[in-house]
Amino acid sequence: MAPPQELVGYFLVGTPLSRNSLRARSFLKPLAALTTTELSTWIQQAKTQALQGRVPERIPRLAQANPNWFAVHICCESGTSYSQGDTSCVFPLMSAIKPFSLLYLLEHLGAKTVLQWVGVKPSDAAFNSLEQLMADGGRPRNPMINSGAITLADKLPGKNPGDRTQLFCQWLNQLAGCDLSLDEVMLASVRSTRSKANQAIAHYLTQTQHLKNLETALDTYEQICCLSGQVEDLALLGKLLACESGCLNPQNRRIVNAVMLTCGLYEASAEFAVRIGLPMKSGVGGGLLAIVPNQGAIACYSPALDSVGNPVVGLSFVEALSQELQLSIFA
Repeated sequence: MAPPQELVGYFLVGTPLSRNSLRARSFLKPLAALTTTELSTWIQQAKTQALQGRVPERIPRLAQANPNWFAVHICCESGTSYSQGDTSCVFPLMSAIKPFSLLYLLEHLGAKTVLQWVGVKPSDAAFNSLEQLMADGGRPRNPMINSGAITLADKLPGKNPGDRTQLFCQWLNQLAGCDLSLDEVMLASVRSTRSKANQAIAHYLTQTQHLKNLETALDTYEQICCLSGQVEDLALLGKLLACESGCLNPQNRRIVNAVMLTCGLYEASAEFAVRIGLPMKSGVGGGLLAIVPNQGAIACYSPALDSVGNPVVGLSFVEALSQELQLSIFA
């Protein structure tokens, strides 16, 4: 027997199911049961929060972003996808790349080696806190804060920062089917105002013998943070963590997702684990990635950030989506 017409149309083009199509809808997992009408409603509600955030000013190129921009792309395990908003915007992943540098090293070197370099404990301090690093004796508390990400950047394979970034970018593009590239203009902007906090962190990591080469580590870190793409590219990366593909070690995916849940939104991670209940990672460039295990990935772009450094509109949207569709992994 042929499936209901509404179900056929939904899977092929992502058209909304009518409320009378409950029988067809019952075959779908929650994320894939989303309708475009619901999506539009939650986006409009979330965008009212834009004034609660501010576009970061320290990096000149980031300061040029329009705080009202918003884009979302959702990749479902079924193959269905949704896109709405300013989806043509290209933005640097910044800290949203951190789960994937962790994944890359886990796949190439194994968990036993990688977890000798960085811990997996949440931090109550800011993402660029030197005080937290010093209190921990120079061992980064987790890979989602700057000290951990700089340490892992020091370990990426490749003969120099450019080579490391290229190899890493190629691996991600081939594995996820995305189209990331290094934004040289953004990189120049980052270098022109190099973070003094990151320099202090790198110096301390060197003193405590957690870095082999300070300049190589910092340059590599800045380059991978300037890997850029559209919101769809971020969602495709997220699908690597959400869905079994046979290309990645399942244990490595579980490690990355667990660290994202507890550390991905910095000191606000515990709050949003309760409110949203999904592994998530934000970036100062406005990117936000949420993983719905075994269902798909939600990627947002919204440049206005809260005081912690997380995208305000993106978080508001994902919270509405998670609550309305009951996506929390704790449900």
